Amino acid sequence: MDFTRLGRSGLKVSRLCLGTMNFGPETAEPDAYRIMDRALEAGINFFDTADVYGHKFTEWAKVPRDGLTEQILGRWFAKAEGRREKVVLATKVYGGMWEGPNGKGLSAYHIRRACEDSLRRLKTDHIDLYQMHHVDRDTPWDELWQAMELLVQQGKVLYVGSSNFAGWHIAQANETAARRGLLGLVSEQSLYNLTERTVELEVVPACRAYGLGILPWSPLGGGMLGGALAKAVSGRRALEWVQEGIERNRSALEEYEAFCKELGQAPGDVALAWLLHQPAVTAPIIGPRTMEHLEDALRSAQVKLDAAALKRLDEIWPGPGGEAPEAYAW
Repeated sequence: MDFTRLGRSGLKVSRLCLGTMNFGPETAEPDAYRIMDRALEAGINFFDTADVYGHKFTEWAKVPRDGLTEQILGRWFAKAEGRREKVVLATKVYGGMWEGPNGKGLSAYHIRRACEDSLRRLKTDHIDLYQMHHVDRDTPWDELWQAMELLVQQGKVLYVGSSNFAGWHIAQANETAARRGLLGLVSEQSLYNLTERTVELEVVPACRAYGLGILPWSPLGGGMLGGALAKAVSGRRALEWVQEGIERNRSALEEYEAFCKELGQAPGDVALAWLLHQPAVTAPIIGPRTMEHLEDALRSAQVKLDAAALKRLDEIWPGPGGEAPEAYAW
């Protein structure tokens, strides 16, 4: 496993990040333990979770939440001495966790309570990367950074990141942090894969300008880039929204899977490898439900794509045409 710095920070993380959203609702706790054991054994030292994880998609509107996925990680850490120190642990704050007007968001009130709850569930005294799960348009940046600064001073948080921010949100957040003498954001977690490249317009340039590492979520497009057509032929049906994406992109998927066959690589490996070849990307977030999914993802770290292969992938999945404003203006 290769390692790289997380954005402009000095922190070294693995080029693949283990996403844990499936732990609990889709993956039983004993299986989650085995997946985490194997990931650590394979050299993945970067684990990502969130306080809202632990429910099926159909249950996500429910509050209060019990933070089940964080609890699973906490119990796994507690099972072996020294295990926590081997992991760069990332979690998130913003989503609704308890009832009432302050049960969600990025107010100083919510951040303080949510952080304490996450630390308790994770059975740890600090969070290595505390990520804002979404922008909060109702909370001033100074209030937000005051809360984060206090957590850093207390040793409860080491680095701060964002998720699902627009490019101008990244600029606002980091300019405010700089005025306060703070390090600011070191990472941004965005929807980014061969089929979803909108972030290349402004988010990717903003991350490069401010030194943020990009952590792509849904790197396989919900499974669409993992050989979806071949799996459909074998009788394995995808989720309804993924199936709709397959029909919408059928022509490109046919070209893509044929090209992967020419390369002699599995489609999922090529999709992850493509992200690893993007200069602003630190680590795609892989979210295995099974050990097989994890083993499949581990292969991608060894796949090298030459200039011709990258050019062909751009032809199949052209993206927005580059950065703004040149992507749509002179």
